[in-house]
Amino acid sequence: MSDTRGGLRGWSAGRKGGLSRLRFTSLRLRLVVVFGLVALTAAVSASGIAYWLNREAVLTRAQDAVLRDFRQEMQNRAGALPAHPTQDELQRTAGQMASSSQSFSVLLVGQDTQGKTVYGNSGGINGFSLEDVPKSLREAVGRQQEISDTNKQPYHLYWQRVVDHGTPYLVAGTRVIGGGPTGYMAKSLEPEAKDLDSLAWSLGIATGLALIGAALLAQAAATTVLKPVHRLGVAARRLGEGKLDTRLRVSGTDELADLSRTFNNAAEALEKRVADMAARDDASRRFVADMSHELRTPLTAITAVTEVLEEELDADAGSMDPMIEPAVRLVVSETRRLNTLVENLMEVTRFDAGTARLVLDDVDVADQITACIDARAWLDAVELDAERGIHARLDPRRLDVILANLIGNALKHGGSPVRVAVREESDSVVIQVRDHGPGIPEDVLPHVFDRFYKASASRPRSEGSGLGLSIAMENAHIHGGEITAANSLEGGAVFTLRLPRDASELTEEPDGSTEKKDGDADTTQGKEGR
Repeated sequence: MSDTRGGLRGWSAGRKGGLSRLRFTSLRLRLVVVFGLVALTAAVSASGIAYWLNREAVLTRAQDAVLRDFRQEMQNRAGALPAHPTQDELQRTAGQMASSSQSFSVLLVGQDTQGKTVYGNSGGINGFSLEDVPKSLREAVGRQQEISDTNKQPYHLYWQRVVDHGTPYLVAGTRVIGGGPTGYMAKSLEPEAKDLDSLAWSLGIATGLALIGAALLAQAAATTVLKPVHRLGVAARRLGEGKLDTRLRVSGTDELADLSRTFNNAAEALEKRVADMAARDDASRRFVADMSHELRTPLTAITAVTEVLEEELDADAGSMDPMIEPAVRLVVSETRRLNTLVENLMEVTRFDAGTARLVLDDVDVADQITACIDARAWLDAVELDAERGIHARLDPRRLDVILANLIGNALKHGGSPVRVAVREESDSVVIQVRDHGPGIPEDVLPHVFDRFYKASASRPRSEGSGLGLSIAMENAHIHGGEITAANSLEGGAVFTLRLPRDASELTEEPDGSTEKKDGDADTTQGKEGR
């Protein structure tokens, strides 16, 4: 039973695959349809012309033979009758005329010596009578023509094709010149009609075969043309997936072969360019990482010195020369900024290198936010709307980095009070940080998480490193979460952090454990985003 189901599924899949290949938008179907229409038009036109020419030839040949025989019989037999024949003479002569090689029916009409109209019928076609002759033909036969240089005879032979009960007939009539009876003839054209029907059927079959042949030819042509195109499409998809070593097999010298060569050249150039860019990117990352590590040692010493100088500044007045006090304060401030920048750069290099790891713990989100605010003395400027008891399995240090950057950015660039709200959903925790400032310009919104992005070109230098929000975003991503920025309808900017309730489902190592790279730096510096 399972084999039967498998066979049915295979048949259904194959049928669907065939239908998808012949969908109405496919080039294959359009080629088949175009070839079919061209073949059908050509075949119908050729068949129609052939049928018309053969029909005229068959009918003309049969008609000429019958009319020629009828004219000869009228001259030889009807012309031998007296000017006023009797009915018996007409009847006998009509029978003799009908026995000719063409086997037509004859009706002779004349006047006897007493002026009475008499008829002679060959008896064919259920009694051929004058009523079977069209009136227009009778009038034309009885009409006397004027004698002229171009018209030597007063009466002529006239003919007409008629259909009686579905059977075609040739009807003709003429008068004996010099006095005598009028003769009419009727000849069935049914044999010719059957021949023409057979010809029409033959042409119809030939048209159908031509249409089938055109469809098969179109299918073969489409396969020949579309197979390289299909291979090109597959190769392009593989190239788009990052498989830059994809190449096409080139055969032939036609346009499709040229297209394959062009694709291979483009893929080779792209692979080389991407390799060069990757090498430069790796080199730049190594440079940033090496420089950051190299700077930490002198920065540690400089930081220790600036801490001593800062203690001197905070000591009793007069302990430092007032002339150098502004310079000392500037050195202390810039040293802090440089230290923060180096730490941020080291954190960014860890994310770029893929060495950043999570150390997960069960976290009460409200307690974590409170600790972050309290550690930075923001309790008076931040309103917290969060209930205790909302737990999530996250990395507490990285969550603190995210919150410090979002809240610090709101305090620096927005307007107080900054409100932090927490809500829980089925499988995630949502934290919103909203300020009451002017909001974020619409042209800046797409770039607030970019590294070193400055909202104003006139402020290329600021207290921020320009990396805070990008580091916050990276920390959210490593948890499997996301941060979005928007403007509130009531004014101010709103940053929404969405994190999973259990990040271990996305971040666990193959052995089931999680690890954190030693030396991960903390950062609380806001991003210069507005």
